[in-house]
Amino acid sequence: MRYYDVFNGDADGICALHQLRLADPVDSRLVTGLKRDIELLKGLPAERGDVVTVLDVSLDRNRAALGALLERGVHVMYFDHHEADDVPVHPDLEAVIDASGATCTSALIDRHLVGRFRPWAVVGAYGDSLAHVADALAEPLGLDGARRATLAELGASLNYNAYGATAADVLVPPLDLYRIVSHYADPFEMAAREPVVGRLAQQRRADLESALGTRPLRSTQALDAYVLPDAPWSRRVSGTFANRLAADDPARAHAVLTPMASGAFTVSVRAPAGSATTAAQFCRRYRAGGGRASAGGIERLEAAGVDAFLDDLAAAWR
Repeated sequence: MRYYDVFNGDADGICALHQLRLADPVDSRLVTGLKRDIELLKGLPAERGDVVTVLDVSLDRNRAALGALLERGVHVMYFDHHEADDVPVHPDLEAVIDASGATCTSALIDRHLVGRFRPWAVVGAYGDSLAHVADALAEPLGLDGARRATLAELGASLNYNAYGATAADVLVPPLDLYRIVSHYADPFEMAAREPVVGRLAQQRRADLESALGTRPLRSTQALDAYVLPDAPWSRRVSGTFANRLAADDPARAHAVLTPMASGAFTVSVRAPAGSATTAAQFCRRYRAGGGRASAGGIERLEAAGVDAFLDDLAAAWR
């Protein structure tokens, strides 16, 4: 029997897997990537009797590959909070999918483990820009404001590191970052002792300062949309910047467009708080688009379609 751990390389995916392996250490093959590396089950060489654990990865984008694994007799445990159509029913699939917007994958693992490693779930939730989820998890721990701020800062830095077009854009490859995290049972110890934490935080703040100095492409009562320059810092900070815009003005929609080498754009979308239309529903109108209730993304938006996209965005949340 072989084990495979397949996880999103952002804060939520890393913290979800870390909790699980603190509780149940196994010698597994690790499969992850940057934030936009979504189709992680494709080509996975698992065979009958193997166990695959999938964390914080869109089921819709991996539906065919998941079906192939199940047909081969692979046992799959799937935890996720991205929106998906019908979840398959199969004796070899244990699926915990909650796209309500009231949770994240780290919180789902926390529930699965009955809170055994909750501080790491708090880190994952803060990193995924779900402060209400993180605060609810932190409340029974009795953490004061300073300690919550430490976990929030750690989560934001882990999440920031997942964004980039290629490994050359990020400070630490997500797989290496997970391995660093895996050495720490206590996130407060990691925040205090691990040098990479300070490096990530310093670069995140510098990149965010650069993004905050840009002018919006379109700004209305309904939305703010920005196009960042074609540069490694902008690709790194696109998600962090989108989260900051949404936190500062939750009543409006926000979009951050980042140039690709091909001339097209990747797009981060944040839905207004309490909206009936989720960010995932909006982004799924576009090819290779998806996400969750408050945050979504589009992997490729052609330059010729930008104006129509912005009109569509404004109409969705007017």
